[in-house]
Amino acid sequence: MSISAGVHMPSLDGATGWLNTEPLGPAQLRGKVVLVNFWTLTCINWLRQEPYVRAWSRAYRDEGLLVLGVHTPEFSFEHDLALVRQAVDVREIDYPVAQDNEYGIWTAFSNHYWPALYFVDRDGVIRDEHFGEGRYEQSEHQLQGLLGIERELVSVEGVGPEAAADWDNLRTPETYLGDARGSGGWSLEGDWSTGAEKLTLDGASGSIAYRFHARDANLVMSREAGEPIPFRVLIDGEPPGASHGVDTDEDGNGVLAEGRMYQVVRQSGPIRDRTLQIAFSEPGAEAYCLTFG
Repeated sequence: MSISAGVHMPSLDGATGWLNTEPLGPAQLRGKVVLVNFWTLTCINWLRQEPYVRAWSRAYRDEGLLVLGVHTPEFSFEHDLALVRQAVDVREIDYPVAQDNEYGIWTAFSNHYWPALYFVDRDGVIRDEHFGEGRYEQSEHQLQGLLGIERELVSVEGVGPEAAADWDNLRTPETYLGDARGSGGWSLEGDWSTGAEKLTLDGASGSIAYRFHARDANLVMSREAGEPIPFRVLIDGEPPGASHGVDTDEDGNGVLAEGRMYQVVRQSGPIRDRTLQIAFSEPGAEAYCLTFG
């Protein structure tokens, strides 16, 4: 179970680094309403939540709100502070972020989820919590109540990978590709090795194919040391055209440059069962998890 509402916010001493701020402690948080947001840079659920958290930070900081991001990595490559800093820059996150590589803050909160929100009043007491996406109006009303204000809610519309999922057509669950949590269902071509959290392409070329039903298809990827790795996406054996994702073009071409989530498909037409194939033309690609939206 997570930490219960009604108790004091735990210490942040477990942080292994900080972005956008000097280290924060009780003195810096005193008198503030604090929204603690646990996230990890590859999480599609966090990406779709983030435009709301970002908007709340900007809308209410002058009223006494401090949004505090806590980046607790899910995959091993997410321990790289440079990748976290890049995610902060790309998402235009200007509030403080604690790097939680050793799970110190995560453990202090008894947290189990990405994303997770904890709502802390001016006395440092946790008054509410929410896990996962959604409940945005209720969460903003909670913040307004803790701040002692009442006004029109902010208008938020996520774009690209931050856009809300097409829930009516989302029928394929998150699918891990490593041995530890993998459930199968994909097919491979080429010489791949399987680790606890990933598939690694050992041969000169190879591909992953998966049947899915959703508007969006995303793949969490990283790579071994070396140059960026080209890849190509096909849908039912054809280039995606207008159904390409933000990280591919109409011919399905993309480049694996750094560890993160890559949106490879955003369908523009009717949603039905489709076969996604992602092909790599060089060794060293690492595939961790397929997510959908």
